[in-house]
Amino acid sequence: MAILVDENTRVIVQGITGFQGSFQTKRMLDYGTKIVGGVSPGKGGQEVYGVPVFNTMEEAMVTDPNTSIIYVPARFAYDAILEALDAGIGFVVCVTEGVPLYEEMKLSWIVRDYNAMLLGPNCPGVISPGKSKVGLLPDRCFIPGDVGVVSRSGTLTYQVAENMTKAGIGQSTVVGIGGDPIPGLTFVDVLQMFEEDKETKRVVLIGEIGGNAEEVASEYIKEMSKPVYAFLAGRTAPRGKRMGHAGAIIEGFSGTAESKTEALEKAGVRVAKTLEELIDLLKED
Repeated sequence: MAILVDENTRVIVQGITGFQGSFQTKRMLDYGTKIVGGVSPGKGGQEVYGVPVFNTMEEAMVTDPNTSIIYVPARFAYDAILEALDAGIGFVVCVTEGVPLYEEMKLSWIVRDYNAMLLGPNCPGVISPGKSKVGLLPDRCFIPGDVGVVSRSGTLTYQVAENMTKAGIGQSTVVGIGGDPIPGLTFVDVLQMFEEDKETKRVVLIGEIGGNAEEVASEYIKEMSKPVYAFLAGRTAPRGKRMGHAGAIIEGFSGTAESKTEALEKAGVRVAKTLEELIDLLKED
């Protein structure tokens, strides 16, 4: 088992004829991901690396997909996600950066109405090592194992996973939820999946300053039976300083590394001060 993606995942790439869409399609195909089709309006009938291209998601459903990944510019991402949901796709991954906050707010409610799941926007995607990759995560960083990873930071996702891999610690599934203020899947959503996944024995949470996602997650972690480890980025950032991600800004005394560390430790999480210490903690148990 794994969560979100596995050998049975059948993917449609929306925006497949664009530079990023075609480039990442090739990389996902090389990894073994089952890309069954692509969508680009006006490009129907073409092929990209042997993958058939359709004009609409409705037409692409003849390939029996269950997942879609969005590689379109920000101004088109909202409509692309809605088109996937309307077509009946149950899991949508949106890597596009710069989707307006108001549209993210609407999507957070709309996805629930469809009883579907949205990962992102502005996320690196998800990988179940050795099974399937839906996103732009670099393959060499991951090996199969029993540790689930969930992260707000794309780059730290790769770095932590690569450190784990070099230490011989494999991953069941690695999920980048993205650093925007209103993500689709949240820490709690993914933690619940890891808790129920028989293949996952332990979980690593990679958080960062700003917002209250880690504090909310800590309340759920209190109910988990599996050990959770954490690393928080931005520990030395001054208050009021935005650190790249839209959600990574400290307001007053909330959202600080100190408040997040305290909440996580009260929930029984072992919080590492450095990436090296995180690997040491995983090796200890």
